[in-house]
Amino acid sequence: MLIRRERAEDVEPIRRVHREAFDPPAAGEEPVEVALLDALRADGDLVDPCCLVAELDREVVGHVAVSHASVEGAPEARVVGLGPIGVLPAHQGEGVGAALMHATLAAADALGVEGVVLLGHETWYPRFGFTPAAPEGLGPSVPTWPSVNFMLRRLHAWSGPRGTFHYAPAFARL
Repeated sequence: MLIRRERAEDVEPIRRVHREAFDPPAAGEEPVEVALLDALRADGDLVDPCCLVAELDREVVGHVAVSHASVEGAPEARVVGLGPIGVLPAHQGEGVGAALMHATLAAADALGVEGVVLLGHETWYPRFGFTPAAPEGLGPSVPTWPSVNFMLRRLHAWSGPRGTFHYAPAFARL
């Protein structure tokens, strides 16, 4: 398996990964993750060095996106939002998602990012060092998000920003 930065020619294979990895809202519709990635890309909000693909035999089988974010109350904070992350169903359970997570966290850390925030499953993400964000002083911009699913991974540059976390604008539009 090769983990590398996504390239322009990967857009359609990436869309395929998320189309197959996530359930559509209704028959014949695209999963919201596909539209989200299109919007993040169009807005210029992807953090390119952290957006990675997993290749097996020259086929894109997994993808992780990282986008710009902010902390209301701490405008100097260097935090990002992670997601979506997806793996083709035929390759789930083979370590592709874990490899993408480790690589994207390392890339974010190398960029001097303070923390990575996501809304995700409370049993899968802790293995990568994610913990609930609220005890660290970060609150979700959507108060109904379950606190166990709104998580933070502190990185080496962590300075302890406190406030309300906001994903890139594309997340609110969807």
